[in-house]
Amino acid sequence: MYIWQNPDWPIWRYQLDELAPSLEQVSRLQGFLYGRLADVGFDVREQTFLSALTEDVVKSSAIEGEVLSPESVRSSIARRLGIEQASLAPVDRHVEGVVDMMLDATSRADEPVVAQRLFGWHAALFPTGYSGLAPITVANWRSDEQGPMQVISGPISAPHRPKTHQQIHYEAPPATVLLREMKLFLDWINQTHPTKPEPALIKAAIGHLWFVTLHPFDDGNGRIGRAIGDLLLARADKNKQRFYSLSAQIQAQRKDYYDVLEGTQKGSMDITAWIHWFLSQLVLALETAHANVDSALVKTKFWQHWAGVSLNPRQIKILNRLLDGFDDFDGNLTTSRWGSMTKCSSDTALRDINQLIDLGIMQHAPGGGRSTSYELTPAHTTQ
Repeated sequence: MYIWQNPDWPIWRYQLDELAPSLEQVSRLQGFLYGRLADVGFDVREQTFLSALTEDVVKSSAIEGEVLSPESVRSSIARRLGIEQASLAPVDRHVEGVVDMMLDATSRADEPVVAQRLFGWHAALFPTGYSGLAPITVANWRSDEQGPMQVISGPISAPHRPKTHQQIHYEAPPATVLLREMKLFLDWINQTHPTKPEPALIKAAIGHLWFVTLHPFDDGNGRIGRAIGDLLLARADKNKQRFYSLSAQIQAQRKDYYDVLEGTQKGSMDITAWIHWFLSQLVLALETAHANVDSALVKTKFWQHWAGVSLNPRQIKILNRLLDGFDDFDGNLTTSRWGSMTKCSSDTALRDINQLIDLGIMQHAPGGGRSTSYELTPAHTTQ
């Protein structure tokens, strides 16, 4: 029996006394984070917000196996928010669509969530009408013309293999009931004065679970479900700016996420275990956010320190990538990688690097080997 087949669906139950310690811990960390952000400068808050939102977009897509360029995502967000960046990367249409959805979810969190709004998010995720090479229904609920909506692992494109190689992890409610089910869901999200209100953080956990359980679209349900979770978290925080990324934490615990989700979707209407897991990931995401504030402080102080030094656009681009913690280099920045990323010759790359070494900004990385590599000096990687 799937959870939506329970006779009391969708009357969610949870043990509030068991969840109270986790709720208190999340609230305490939220208060600490926002209190800390109130004490730092505008530049640090802006950089922390930009980093958190970039990570949220990149990691939410990564959970579904889709790789987005962090630099492109960051540039897209910076343009939309009017945040000045020293080097803006080119952005493709798909990145723009994902960013549009996430910004709409958080910056307009207080506005009603209606079907047309979700259709707009879906169209932004699939602007061509295709998921990979397969045509899908875009900006409308699924029809199940190709059979029931199932979450399957195994070789689904190898007809010569026996079906025993496939595992059905979950089957969503049939398309014929989606209009009714989505109306119940959207009415619940938009309730402003419910008779039995859930704590705001618990509502975020339920909203995420409820949406992915309905699985109303042909594709993109996970990303839209996490966007709904972020919208409800923004309401819980009473803050339209996101300074922590739950999607990044879920991506780091991807297997656990799918395991606990599958167990919940095959269980009873008591979802205490799911909510407890959701809150535990929020705790970890908030702890990571404090490290991101530290990084933003480092970056801000770095550019304040070197404000009077003339650096070329190539140097500024690479330094920003190092300070932002992008993993393009895998700890190994060489002249060839510098040249590839800034589209210059190896000689030009070496001159750029040597100038930074002379200034004391960079140094030779230890180890060496066949290719000399470079890194920021320790003085510029700590507060």
